Amino acid sequence: MNLFNVYPLFNINPVKAEGSFLWDENGQKYLDFYGGHAVISIGHNHPHYVDKLKNQLGKISFYSNSVQNNLQTELAEKLGKLSGYEDYSVFLCNSGAEANENALKLASFHNGKKKVIYFSEAFHGRTSATVAVTDNPKIVAPVNESENFVKCEFNNSEELEKIFAENKNEISAVIVEGIQGVGGINLLDKDFILTIEKLCKENNAILILDEVQSGYGRSGKFFAHQEFDIKPDLITVAKGMGNGFPIGGVLISPKFEASYGLLGTTFGGNHLACVAGIAVLEVIENENLINNSEKIGAYIEQKIKDFPHIKNIKRRGLMIGIELDQACADVRKELLFEHFIFTGNANDKNVLRILPALNISEKESDLFINALGKTLKAIDEKILELK
Repeated sequence: MNLFNVYPLFNINPVKAEGSFLWDENGQKYLDFYGGHAVISIGHNHPHYVDKLKNQLGKISFYSNSVQNNLQTELAEKLGKLSGYEDYSVFLCNSGAEANENALKLASFHNGKKKVIYFSEAFHGRTSATVAVTDNPKIVAPVNESENFVKCEFNNSEELEKIFAENKNEISAVIVEGIQGVGGINLLDKDFILTIEKLCKENNAILILDEVQSGYGRSGKFFAHQEFDIKPDLITVAKGMGNGFPIGGVLISPKFEASYGLLGTTFGGNHLACVAGIAVLEVIENENLINNSEKIGAYIEQKIKDFPHIKNIKRRGLMIGIELDQACADVRKELLFEHFIFTGNANDKNVLRILPALNISEKESDLFINALGKTLKAIDEKILELK
């Protein structure tokens, strides 16, 4: 049997990882400045994380949600305390897509309405409803298409108001990322997110904040939306939540009423996942990683802002989009194969996406900064050679 060939793969096979570094099967060392799509929040194989998982493996790895699991309660309490949402509940699942899928269902159950507003360049997942609110027609199968999903231009308050007016009382929810990740590190305008909140309140619609990539300290705050004076009805999390162990969740406002069977999952909130989630929160708190995210993000921005070929730097904390004056593909390959540094791309072909672990140091960041400077300078040297 072969693997179903849906991923374009670099010819690199990592077999070991520690902190912000990876090693391939040939012993080549790589700096990880992408964290596997912002998943690695506290560094690879953090000792506290590893010890907690090993300890749990010697006890119990899994049983169903038909029995008590005190680790779920511990995780919920820690998450509420660190995020500032102690009065919310949490539903635990396995991924960001599942979190968003369940949030969309909860919204519709709550108000009995069907339509959902999403935004240009959005990415919310690849499951049934989440792919329908993702702005990429190539991955939306016919079975996922529906008139229930209405696209609005990102940061366009006027168009949003028009959509609400045209759909009267049919809007169940608005789903928006705290920072658009796949779209190219697109930041919310304050007036726009305040307009979203206002229209949702006025029209009995649910505001869903997708913090799957931008949450867990990535933005320099626990959640990216905490830059603004808003409190969403539902907040979805995953990626950095488990530092590589599959886990996701929906933070749920007290306005929602739970009932048996309303939501469900087989693997969500299992013992190992909860221990991974608890370990991540403990490391974030004990090592002050939210402050480090902003500190090192600002350091990187300051060091690279005058490099040639950089048009714009879009940044909150360690969620960084470096917009070049040309497609970033060659720059990314140069960084990977000449300087051995992993970075990411985005829907915007000119944006180099940077998502290192939240405990990255200045010394480690300098490796990236120096490599990027050399790579961008080499572009000018090649241009001169062609003249």
